[in-house]
Amino acid sequence: MARLTAAPAPYPSEHEQAGHELDLAIALVLNAPQAGRSLERLVNSDRIHPEGALVFACLLAVTGRLDPAQFWWQFAAGSGSHTAANLLHLHHLRLGEPRDAAYWRAQAEQLAQAPRRTVHSRLAGPALLPDEVRHDLLARCHEGLDARLPTALEAVINRLCVAADDEDYGEIPQPSTALSTDLAAG
Repeated sequence: MARLTAAPAPYPSEHEQAGHELDLAIALVLNAPQAGRSLERLVNSDRIHPEGALVFACLLAVTGRLDPAQFWWQFAAGSGSHTAANLLHLHHLRLGEPRDAAYWRAQAEQLAQAPRRTVHSRLAGPALLPDEVRHDLLARCHEGLDARLPTALEAVINRLCVAADDEDYGEIPQPSTALSTDLAAG
């Protein structure tokens, strides 16, 4: 029991520590009760839903698609998500880009202080991922391992349509209306 309650040892470098914190934050976003509903609002609406873009970016990140994840985190942060800006801060720290990291940290702080509008997607909906996958993501982070999806769920993400090959981010996958259903089915 002491192992579960003990504070984790710090990582040897700031980059590794940031990577671990990013993985943990991603796992927490994907475990949030509103994650599934947020993603559905992103793909089933004409309005911008920063929470859905945040969730989608986290799904891309756990499949190792960090450039497209960065694109969607920036989309979410630009739409008002302080959580997305904070994830960008950690992402850039992990990459050893202190100027970009500092910029996104300042953005996260500014967005966190901004007045918030009521967002209906905060309501809980069906879980985004099967229970065992959500628990495994957190367990992997607790053990210091990279957050990853099982192969079958990674394949769901890898089958998504790509809108275009972006000069800065490469191929940017687009969320589909069936994504939440396919992920929940495992």
